[in-house]
Amino acid sequence: MDIIDTLNDLPPYMLQLIKLSIWLVILAAIFTPLERLFALHPRKIFRKAILTDIGYYFLTNLALSTLLSIPVALLARTVHHFIPAAFFAAVASLPLWSRVLAAFIVGDVGFYWGHRWSHEIPLLWRFHAIHHSAEHVDYLVNTRAHPIDMVFTRFCGLVPLYLLGLAQPNAGGGALALIIILVGTVWGFFIHSNVKWRFGPLEWIIATPAFHHWHHTNDGPHVIDKNYAATLPWIDKLFGTMYLPKDKQPETYGIAQPLSPLLFNQLVEPFFFWRGPITSWPEPAPPPGPQTTAKPAEIQAATTADIISLDK
Repeated sequence: MDIIDTLNDLPPYMLQLIKLSIWLVILAAIFTPLERLFALHPRKIFRKAILTDIGYYFLTNLALSTLLSIPVALLARTVHHFIPAAFFAAVASLPLWSRVLAAFIVGDVGFYWGHRWSHEIPLLWRFHAIHHSAEHVDYLVNTRAHPIDMVFTRFCGLVPLYLLGLAQPNAGGGALALIIILVGTVWGFFIHSNVKWRFGPLEWIIATPAFHHWHHTNDGPHVIDKNYAATLPWIDKLFGTMYLPKDKQPETYGIAQPLSPLLFNQLVEPFFFWRGPITSWPEPAPPPGPQTTAKPAEIQAATTADIISLDK
């Protein structure tokens, strides 16, 4: 009882830090052995940038609810102002299983487009690039995200839930939206994990590490900007952005432009617009023209012959 009383007397942020620390220990206990025994790309446990990723773990989990609260409250108020209450009542009367199923599908479609826009719109990419800057992908990379990027993609997933009445603060729907976010976050640790498992036909139904690792690769322009969905790969299939070869795995990760390894520098880098765009993958080398087809030794020989000819 003394321990419980002591915890209850702690400030809320301290209690939250303790809870997050416990969850981090649990995640490490689960994923560290799996990533050692079934590694897709063998890495040291204390790999490069692990301290930065741990910092993101605490930052994103502490900031998510706070930063999302205001835009979600405005969204809920706006939706309830323009959509008739009878519509929300009708949705709330549906069986729980149907509302949960619809919420997962609708939420993932919203997340898909928010995620896709984060790649296609340069301003949004500046913030999302932080997540893709990881050169080694494992479970900890799941929470490596700039707060602005994190809020934008989560918000895009929540918008259709509120528009369709699946999330209703006054009808228990707020809890459903929270469950969607929590499940997506927990599943995110799994799909980022550094394991080589393949799941056959199941990979076309639910997101797996193989599916999401292709999203992080920079193996070439033909495979980047694929696999945006958080949990339902067939959404990418529907919109033409799925890439999941059967007998191949990605080899390299990250972005072309090197970023500072320090967490603070990464957080402020997207605001330095005057430095130019943050590049995602190396630009392809231009095809050799007629003037560059000859080898250097051949060029030198031709030049020498021309000089001799001119001397004559």
